[in-house]
Amino acid sequence: MEELGSKVILFFEFVSTQNLGQMGDFLKADARLFFPKTQPLIGKERILKFFQVLFRQYPELEFTVEDTIVEQHKVAAHWKNRGITRKNEPYENEGVTLFFFEDGLVTLMSDFFKDTGKF
Repeated sequence: MEELGSKVILFFEFVSTQNLGQMGDFLKADARLFFPKTQPLIGKERILKFFQVLFRQYPELEFTVEDTIVEQHKVAAHWKNRGITRKNEPYENEGVTLFFFEDGLVTLMSDFFKDTGKF
């Protein structure tokens, strides 16, 4: 089970380096992403396209995973992030992402932010 916690930390490292290819390696083809203020994103390709757009809005965005809670095939990751927007403004936030796994791959991610007014 702890292996899943390590996978989630690695996933956030790939988000921080904007490595879409390696992020995609973590997702099942029919994965789902629930992100504040958006419609549910269904499918690996759609999720990666969403992150591609996000990276244009935040060309610098680094995540630090503060803690993970692992239970069976689920991981809750408490994270903090900071970066720079495309308007060269500082950005930071904090939240929790829930990950659900099947066969070692992410089937669902659901994000909860402290401050959704920032985007």
